[in-house]
Amino acid sequence: MRAWRCREKDSQPELMQIDAGTPGPGEVQIEVRACGLNFADLLMIRGEYQETPTHPFTLGMEIAGVIRAAGDGVHLATDTRVAAFPGQGGLADYATVTADRVVPLPEGMDFDAAAALQIAYGTSHLALGHRGRLAPGETLLVLGATGGVGLTAVELGKLMGARVIAVAKGPEKEAIARAAGADIYLDSETEDIREAVKALGGADVVYDPVGGALGEAAFRACRREARYLLIGFASGHTPAIKPNHMLVKNIDLIGFYWGAYFHFRPKVLTDSLASLLGWYAEGRLHPHISHRLPLEQAMEGLDLLRRRAASGKVIIEP
Repeated sequence: MRAWRCREKDSQPELMQIDAGTPGPGEVQIEVRACGLNFADLLMIRGEYQETPTHPFTLGMEIAGVIRAAGDGVHLATDTRVAAFPGQGGLADYATVTADRVVPLPEGMDFDAAAALQIAYGTSHLALGHRGRLAPGETLLVLGATGGVGLTAVELGKLMGARVIAVAKGPEKEAIARAAGADIYLDSETEDIREAVKALGGADVVYDPVGGALGEAAFRACRREARYLLIGFASGHTPAIKPNHMLVKNIDLIGFYWGAYFHFRPKVLTDSLASLLGWYAEGRLHPHISHRLPLEQAMEGLDLLRRRAASGKVIIEP
């Protein structure tokens, strides 16, 4: 099979022919129909992600496809349409995944939507509800609001009854943010985010996958007893948040990493994913996919993420 392999740290991935292998006990082999790209893939290439696999490895964290083989002890039938979170190995024709990371797809759900839903929607759903305790009527401030995870935070925040302030770079992204449910759009290129949000009454919950100076501005716009969710640092810098400001305003600073729940509270994650698939089946979720590319162009897809030239998700379709 074809697979995008990282041979060593900070080396350019290569599209190679490797043995597809066979699933072992408790595993399934999935014919990959769609693989979602993530900023974490770029960090893995540089060896900077918190769960970078041992080299060499195949890129690709989240997939959807069809089970073609199953190992002993697996009760999922072959030819079942599924979504899966292997964490690695998805940018290939086939991926072998432990069965506890595989979920059957609802009737009518496309493979690309399933690949787009897991990490981005899963991150926002657990971060906003489980960790951020977002309540109806509160104000949610979303940074990087048209990116892969940010756009899902806008959509889910609106579904959860919040007033949503979306922050992104450039006026051309306003229509995307508003289509996802944003009540207010702020352009980080032209507006003072701290002052603009304070003028709107401040934020009860901040969703920050960006960090850096923008994160600092958002923190300074928090209301008393706000919850500040650290999702990631797409800017390449952590925000310089002052603990004394947290103390004076009783602000909670909350770290969030979706994939960790597989290791210490997997039921929290699987229950969340089941809820999201149910919402999709009810027509309440609408994954935004800006680019669909063949496997040969996966590096072009990652370059779109690197340059922040994509909105929503980039999907690779082997």
